[in-house]
Amino acid sequence: MKRKLIIVRGGGDLATGVIHRLWSAGFPVTILEASHPTAIRRQVAYSEAVYEGSATVEEVRAVRCENPESIRTVLEAGEIPLLVDPKGAYIPFLNPGVVVDAIIAKRNLGTNRSMAPLTIGLGPGFVAGEDVDFVIETMRGHNLGRIIRRGSAAPNTGVPGVIGGYGAERVLHAPGEGVLISCHGIGDYVLRGERIAEIRGKEKSFPVEAGISGLIRGLIRDGFWVSKGMKIADIDPRREEYENCFTISDKARCIAGSVLELVCRYDGGNRER
Repeated sequence: MKRKLIIVRGGGDLATGVIHRLWSAGFPVTILEASHPTAIRRQVAYSEAVYEGSATVEEVRAVRCENPESIRTVLEAGEIPLLVDPKGAYIPFLNPGVVVDAIIAKRNLGTNRSMAPLTIGLGPGFVAGEDVDFVIETMRGHNLGRIIRRGSAAPNTGVPGVIGGYGAERVLHAPGEGVLISCHGIGDYVLRGERIAEIRGKEKSFPVEAGISGLIRGLIRDGFWVSKGMKIADIDPRREEYENCFTISDKARCIAGSVLELVCRYDGGNRER
């Protein structure tokens, strides 16, 4: 607790990679999440603590707190506190040294440089030197993880990164509005055209079928109300990569390393922008 608190807005899979790295480096971290997070890579997302009360990723546990006063107790127990606070209302009370916006909303949902001495935005939607101090590139490719000191990250293309030779085909979107009822779980191997879930709408149901054969890498929570076009599942064609369904991704680790670099530089007293 001698170090200033780091707040990470968001607890999805990329945010979780950042949170896990910062915690592993000895920094006190607190997560601020939405009341109904929509992560599909739920096995590696601390946002699941919103629903389950706690979530463990690679042996590091996050615990939901009902108020900011209980944060210290959770930190001293060697765990990561999570608060439901989508608007960041608790940030002034918590007085962090660093705020990382890892919501990955492709737009800024309110993060600004007045929130902490050091502010970092992940991906598009932020301008380094204006609404945050630094931006981290999140698009796969040569610049993934690049620290941007002036300007913005590459705009969102809407096209998923290629894994095992597949891009858009591996991601599934809701064919209609309704409640998702799954018939498979994360880590299951499915064949192309196989039904993995059903969306039960008010007037009709919509089958959700695998676009390719592979492992279900991500799947939104069973019983979740989804809107038409919403991203609901992710299939990895590499059958031999089963363990990847339950560990932090290479992309998340790369981004996390860049965040840690900035935090360490600030923590060392170098405040030059």
